[in-house]
This record gives sequence, C-alpha cells and structure tokens, in this order.
Amino acid sequence: MRGLPQLLSRAKRVRVGFSASEPVLAIQAGILQPDKFTQKFVQIRGLKSSKVRSQAPLTAVDNTDSGKQLKQELEAIVGPGNVSSGESVVLQHGQDEGPHQGKSPDIVVFPSSTEEVSEICKICTKHNIPIIPYGTGTGLEGGISAVDGGVCVNVSKNMNKILQIHQEDFSAVVQPGISREMLNQEVRADGLWFPVDPGADASVCGMCATGASGTNAVRYGTMKENCLNLEVVLADGRIIHTAGIGSRPKKSSAGYNLTSLFLGSEGTLGIITSATVCLHAIPESVAAAVVGFPTVQNAVDTVVMTLQCSVPMARMELLDEVQMKACNEYSGLSYPETPHLFLEFHGSESEVESQTETVRDIAADNDGGEFQWAVQQEDRTKLWTARHRAYYADIALRPGCRSLTTDVCVPVSALPDLVTATKADIAEHGLVGPMVGHVGDGNFHTMLLFDPADPEEFRKCKEVANKMARSAIALGGTCTGEHGVGQGKMVLLEEQFGKDGIDVMRQIKGALDPQQLMNPGKVFSRN
Repeated sequence: MRGLPQLLSRAKRVRVGFSASEPVLAIQAGILQPDKFTQKFVQIRGLKSSKVRSQAPLTAVDNTDSGKQLKQELEAIVGPGNVSSGESVVLQHGQDEGPHQGKSPDIVVFPSSTEEVSEICKICTKHNIPIIPYGTGTGLEGGISAVDGGVCVNVSKNMNKILQIHQEDFSAVVQPGISREMLNQEVRADGLWFPVDPGADASVCGMCATGASGTNAVRYGTMKENCLNLEVVLADGRIIHTAGIGSRPKKSSAGYNLTSLFLGSEGTLGIITSATVCLHAIPESVAAAVVGFPTVQNAVDTVVMTLQCSVPMARMELLDEVQMKACNEYSGLSYPETPHLFLEFHGSESEVESQTETVRDIAADNDGGEFQWAVQQEDRTKLWTARHRAYYADIALRPGCRSLTTDVCVPVSALPDLVTATKADIAEHGLVGPMVGHVGDGNFHTMLLFDPADPEEFRKCKEVANKMARSAIALGGTCTGEHGVGQGKMVLLEEQFGKDGIDVMRQIKGALDPQQLMNPGKVFSRN
C-alpha cells in the first residue's frame, strides 16, 4: 500500500449500496448534465451492481494529524470549498463507465489554474502520494481508478475556459473542462468545427490523454493528428509545453516529439492542463445516408472497396443486426434489423454528388439496399444521435446488465475476416454482443453484455474480448484503437509490444515520474 495509507490509519473499507434508481453523483459533481439520457444510463448502470467499494477516507483524514495537515496544505492552494474527502464525492471519482471495479481516491481536489495543479503535484510528491487526473470520467478501461488511494485532481470542474481561438490559423487552445460539443458551439459561427467525435461528449484534454478518435477519423484523423501542443504538469510540479510555449505550427522537426509522447499516456506521465487543437472548415455540402446489407461481410466489403476507390468519406459506421435492433427500440427508429452502414459525405455540392454515386454503385455490387438519405441538419442530427446512443441502447436490451465494451483496430484489408470471426465467437459463447465500428479506418467495437451477478458470463465476455484483441495483433493491428489501455488491456499491451518495448515505456515513465506517483497501476503492470 502506498500514498495516504502511509500517512493515515485507513478506515475499514465498507460496501456502498446505492439503490438502482439513485442518480449517483455524476450529476451532483456538475460533470454530466442531468438530462434524461444521463439519468437513465446511471440508473441502468447501477453502481450497486458494480460492487464498487468505498475506501471511507473521511474518518481517517479528519481524525489524524497527518490527514489534517495534508488537507490543510491542499486547502491553502485551492480553498476549503475545493477539497473534498466526502464518501459520495470520492466514490464518483473512482469509477468510470467501464466494467472494471473502481477504487476511490482518498481526497478530491478541484484546482482552478495550471499553477494550482503544479502546487498540488508538489505537495503529493513531497508526501509520496499517488496523483490521479480526472476529466469527465467517460473512459471504459478503469483509467481513473485510484488503485493505491491518493489524491484525485479534477481538472474539469473549474478549468473550463476556451483560452484562445485562432480562426485564420484553424486552431484553438482549451482547458480540460471544455468538451468537444462546447468547443463546436463556440466556433460554429466562424464557419469552423472540431471533428474528433468519440461519441461521448468527452473533454478535449481527456481525449488527448487517451488518444481518442471516433466517427470522423477516416477523413479528419484522430487526436494524434489534431493536437498541436499540450501544457502538462509533471509529478514534481514542473510545467512544460510539449511544442514550446505558445507554439502552434502545423508541422515541426524541432527536437523530440513530446506532444505525441503525452498523447495516449492516460495520465501516467503528467496532467494535461491545456491543449492546442486543430479546427477545420465546415464543409459546403453535407449528406448522410443509411444502407442495409444481408450480411456483415457484404457491408465490410463495401467499406473496403470504397476506400480502394479513394472516395474521401467523412464517416463510415457499421452497425450489425443486433445493434440495429437496439437502436430501433431505444431511439424510435424503424430500420430493418440487418447490418447497416451509416455514411456521411463532405465537400462541395458536385463532390458530394460524385461521392454518393460511386458508393451507391459499390453498395449495389455487394447486395446493398436502397439508400435512405438525410440531407437536412435535423435529419442528420437524428441519425447520428441514434448512433451515438448505441451504448445506452445496448444496455437497455437487458435491463440491469453491464457491458464490457472493447475495441480493436486492424489494417482495413484484415477487417472483413476479423469482424466475421468475432461475430462467430460471440455466438459460440452464447453472448449478446452488439457490434459497431468506425470501419473506415479499421476500428470496431463490441459491447459484450453480462449480468453483474454472473461471474461466469463476465469470464466469457473477457475471453471473447481477449481473443478479439489477440487476433487483431496477429493481423498486424492493435489491441485498442481509441479506448486506451487503462487497467483492462495491460497484458495485451505487453503482448503487442514485447518485453523490450514495455521496458522502454517503463524507462520513460521512470525519467518523468521517478516516484511512480502519476496514475499508478495503469497502461503496464508494475515491476
């Protein structure tokens, strides 16, 4: 045990039993908006069934001199109202949206500036206390769990400003509390948008931390192609700018690429306190379409052929027949329950017309059905809203269930075989596993549903997920395309990179975080 357990006499852990209908704390903390979808999800998700245990830090912190000293030092930086060891607050900050059992931090702090984050890190380093960065908690691989206790640094609640917008340079500088939708609302009037869209309204800095991507990656790239600079606080409190202070060129060959080093580092190397990201011009013409196919193979073959014809698709999303059933029931749609592609075309009017004709011909060659078009903004919004609510739709298929949501990414040529094999494996194990994919770049997901009271069913889900990842690696792909590693894929990462590759990662972390305080127990296993 490390961190606060070294300073405090830890209170006995107790099970926290939320009622299945209690809207848990995401709403109280001001991180998620309490709309009906959030509340419904939290009710279905039911932290009671996830068996998250509180570490009950309040008694220990309040009843020891060491605990009081630590709390006083943190309060001196951010103010008493921005430090909490309350059971409800720490519980919410220890569990993400994935199936992995979370562990609560001992204290949660809410800084308002990079300088405050720096001072917090200095205190934690002095006391040898783990530091866990927290954005919006929408991850899926247990990346925010405080496996050793410690101090959770919530950088989204009070650091929620768009610092700069450079319209002519197509870039913006944002703090961790700015989500992709907030950024798009701000820049839309200037004819600009931020296209990286993982589905959830995640924070932009959190998306940098996990190397996120999403539905538009086939054309606009992932966070790794859309991030120009990061401001990062290291464990010892040093503040660095990964491309240089104020730097935002589209390319650079100056020194080591520190920006790429921190992208996808999942809080294990430092805390991202601002990000300079790329903006893009809103296309002149946008059209979306839905087309059904008799089999997943037909749909994936259409994707591969379209890319081979160099059609610059904006979105190419695969939903299998199980996912279509879930979306129909949840979002009030009436599509046939067969595999479908959700497509979007961007460009001038003539470019969009040419793209749609080419893809329609390719789809017809693969037994695709009639295209159902969505040209008006409201129609496109309805279409993509249904796609983005796929996760909640899947949970609603089995009330009370949880989902082991996993993703892999392979070269596009390997996609048809892996998708087909994974669907067969899901059926062989007797599981319900809707499948969706950003198939235009070889990335797809399965939502493997399980009863939280049935360990055997969860074991089967893990078996299918691990086989899917190992198959992807064998085909020249990766164990995760956008979810990150967290706790859930550490073994798979080691298989993908090998001992020497992992050793290099450990050496990098040791150089930047010699006390191993930054988000410990994530990405790779401990020595």
